Amino acid sequence: MRASRLLSLLLLLQTRGGMNASELAAELEVSVRTVYRDVEALSAAGVPVYADRGPLGGYRLLDGYRTRLNGLTPEEASSLFLAGLPGPAAELGLADVAAAAELKLLAALPPEPRSHAARMRERFHLDVPGWYRGSDDAPFLMRVAEAVWEDRVVRLRYRRWGPAEVERLVHPYGLVLKGGSWYLAAACSGSVRTYRVSRIIGVDVLDERFERPPDFDLAAFWRDFAADFASRMFTAHAVVRLAPGIEDLLRYTIGNDVVDKALADGVAEGDGWTRVTLPVESIRHARWQFLRLGASVEVLEPPELRDLMVQTVSELSGMYGIGGSDGVAVGLAEKRAGMAE
Repeated sequence: MRASRLLSLLLLLQTRGGMNASELAAELEVSVRTVYRDVEALSAAGVPVYADRGPLGGYRLLDGYRTRLNGLTPEEASSLFLAGLPGPAAELGLADVAAAAELKLLAALPPEPRSHAARMRERFHLDVPGWYRGSDDAPFLMRVAEAVWEDRVVRLRYRRWGPAEVERLVHPYGLVLKGGSWYLAAACSGSVRTYRVSRIIGVDVLDERFERPPDFDLAAFWRDFAADFASRMFTAHAVVRLAPGIEDLLRYTIGNDVVDKALADGVAEGDGWTRVTLPVESIRHARWQFLRLGASVEVLEPPELRDLMVQTVSELSGMYGIGGSDGVAVGLAEKRAGMAE
């Protein structure tokens, strides 16, 4: 405990150039008297620490006394700080470890890379979750992370989509953070599967250990899984007409890559609208996606999706007392019949 504190004190002086006893005490969460004793211990161990007198004084190290990381350019050192994610580190119980590692890195850097690193931290901040949603509540994340680190077999209770709960005996290989959600990659019944950690409702970490496959690559597994998931996500297609200027909202609703490809293959019509074919997850899911775009999108095909849109608009019209649901449904049906001619 004291050795760790002495190291932290030394690194603070290396990083900040000089600090008085009160500042050191606050940073280390100890008393000023303890700081005095620690400084004496460092001096006795041969560390060239000295005290400046006066109101602007404090403890300092002799110039040149520092450990350096050779070979790091200013840009490389800066990138290390940009890659830090304090939120996920805290979720994994590593907040203090990450802070200590950052402090050690700063202390070991020469002046120029250290200056670049400080500027990077002041000017850039990484916020992982998307807009209008926070990170998942994953109460068992730390226990799962410990099992991943120690290669221990885990018995977990998992809430699948819907009300079903299952129990699985798994070999946890790794954790992936995606869009503010943690996913566990684990071997179960001879194959590697993924489990959303926020859906884990019970964890038993067993004493039994497993042998991790030496050729398992977590990053490669996740790339393949994500690509396969995207290919399986879209099960149908819809032909729609888009009003001018709706493209950005459509990208936000469905996704950039999907919309950009559809627009590239789209057909411009004389009234400024564009006819496109969009992949959709399902007919019912597409209904809610297109309803968000209001009158700026018209569904043409498939017929069951168009009928579902008509039904929903009719129900909304009846709810708000606008012309009656039957009248709206008839009007839309007549328009559809006219298009068929």
